[in-house]
Amino acid sequence: MSSFEKLALMVCGVILLSQSIYLFVDARKNGFNQWMWGIIGLIQAPIPLIFYLIVKKIKKKEEDELYDYRDY
Repeated sequence: MSSFEKLALMVCGVILLSQSIYLFVDARKNGFNQWMWGIIGLIQAPIPLIFYLIVKKIKKKEEDELYDYRDY
């Protein structure tokens, strides 16, 4: 294994680990299943992060609509 391959592997590891930590912490803060998102974040990048941000936006929109109906 060349030094370039080792460096690329380390960079990929850092990206996956940081993505997983972000997903875990943010999912806990927003009431999602943090373990599921953390483990999914370790599998590949960046698809789990993009999917999580879309799901988070949809859930927030639904909650905002629910609170709008409670005002009446």
